[in-house]
Amino acid sequence: MTTTLELHADAAGFLAQAADHLGLDPVLNTVVATHAEREAREGRTADEGLPHWYAVARAADGSVAGVAMRTAPFAPYPPYLLPMPEDAAVGLARLLHERGERVGGVNGALPAARTFADELARLAGGVVTVRMHTRLFEARAVRVPPTPGGALRVATEPDADLALAWFSAFHADADAQAGRSAGHAEEPVTADTVLGRLRAGLLFVWEVDGVPVHLTGQNPPSYGAVRIGPVYTPRAHRGRGYAGAAVAELSRRALADRLRPCLFTDQANPVSNGVYERVGYEPVADMVSLLVGDPVPDP
Repeated sequence: MTTTLELHADAAGFLAQAADHLGLDPVLNTVVATHAEREAREGRTADEGLPHWYAVARAADGSVAGVAMRTAPFAPYPPYLLPMPEDAAVGLARLLHERGERVGGVNGALPAARTFADELARLAGGVVTVRMHTRLFEARAVRVPPTPGGALRVATEPDADLALAWFSAFHADADAQAGRSAGHAEEPVTADTVLGRLRAGLLFVWEVDGVPVHLTGQNPPSYGAVRIGPVYTPRAHRGRGYAGAAVAELSRRALADRLRPCLFTDQANPVSNGVYERVGYEPVADMVSLLVGDPVPDP
């Protein structure tokens, strides 16, 4: 193994080692960067009994060659891997196996996430199944679509119940549109989560004649990148251009602030992919959500 691995129990310690690496490609590293910065800022620690770590893979010359984290508070508590050398992904799987950590899934960049999952399955005698293929996009310029009527505004605390209901429906609707079973590897939306984002000014409503018809969120900027999402239009208001208009406007504002807007799409949903591509988003990397479990018995 030409790379070495180190695990950090807290976000601050991880960032002290990996900040420069995260800043080299803030779009590709957006999930780990925003999560680690939030935990470091809030002084958050692991929930009792749950696995919680950040990993740094180092090349032979000591430089950071890749990073990963395991901080998800929802089953199956999947690690999240960013690009890293093949031997680092294999080595991380072996390290967790030796530590006795049960890993029921993994999310992150290809091919590292698949390499990691395959080695876990080999060690544990399980199988790897694909839950979802996603794609990371970035907009370097925005093509503003025709305005569908109405306007975007910052969501406020009176919108909390609506935001909770719509974001709770977001993953279920996405799974249904893609023909997947629901309920795997998704972080539950809570009232506290929604309130936190509202108070931080990170949720936005598209409103027509005083009626909310669409909701979009974004994350705080990290290393110059800002990740937009979730993006949700309830069924009764779909097909009118609200999602494209909202994403285009938030992306335009980000670019005006010299930030790099990015977002994730579900590759099984050609409608949403087309919406984002029409307003100027271009593919950056393919990502995946995998489940690692016991073989399905023969009938």
